[in-house]
Amino acid sequence: MEFQWYPGHMTKARRAMQEDLKLIDVIIELVDARIPYSSKNPDIDALANGKSRILLLNKSDLADDAVTQEWVREYEEKGYFTALVNSKSGKGVREVHQVIQKACKEKIERDRKRGILNRPIRAMIVGIPNVGKSTFINSFAGKACARTGNKPGVTKGKQWIRLNKNVELLDTPGILWPKFDDQAVGLRLAYIGSIKDELYNIYELSILLLKFLQESYPDKVAAFYQTEQAKDEIRQLEQIAGRRGCLKAGGELDLDKAARYLIDDFRNGKIGKISLERPE
Repeated sequence: MEFQWYPGHMTKARRAMQEDLKLIDVIIELVDARIPYSSKNPDIDALANGKSRILLLNKSDLADDAVTQEWVREYEEKGYFTALVNSKSGKGVREVHQVIQKACKEKIERDRKRGILNRPIRAMIVGIPNVGKSTFINSFAGKACARTGNKPGVTKGKQWIRLNKNVELLDTPGILWPKFDDQAVGLRLAYIGSIKDELYNIYELSILLLKFLQESYPDKVAAFYQTEQAKDEIRQLEQIAGRRGCLKAGGELDLDKAARYLIDDFRNGKIGKISLERPE
């Protein structure tokens, strides 16, 4: 399976982002805590041009806690300010204000020495499609100021949001990058729903996901679906189909329907706390 999705509006959004960066003090990038490398847009590094960087590991409640801490250490060693957040529940969101102040400490001191007081910090928030950016903004601001959706590409245009007298936030559309050099990155993005489901075969995706889960988290699938452990991924999917009552006319197992259940259950964290990659 090959994965790629870069619609025309993303090219336009990238150009606009590059233009807006001259107005910005700090870049806040949301990544999915289950894939902190694969959900991090390498184009942002090229655009950042020395700006302070904050990395928010969103959906941290869905990821393996021990692996997440490995990623925090990895990125902090590279100079990022980090925080773990859960946009839906609001956990960790309030603490992001403190992280912004910490990341912009030098800028605030420079302003103070020049006699500039109370100028709000201007932050640009970026992230790939379906990483939970709009939900985070709404939680962060305490009101529904950004549209949300469970499909990638809901936010198409930029919008400024004044959070309080200290911080102004520039929202941007979720963008990917033109080419995945490593198809494993595209595969992980498909697992979490950052590439449109219509662009790949959901059955094939489920088999690949089951293969990973059986290698890295061998007990979780059988425990959640109350099936026997099966080394063969197709057999495991057949058991899931049976447990979920996924049947076609005539009683044949509907594996496509079972595959959809598996992908949705993984994305919603029902199978358990799972990380799809570790720092190398």
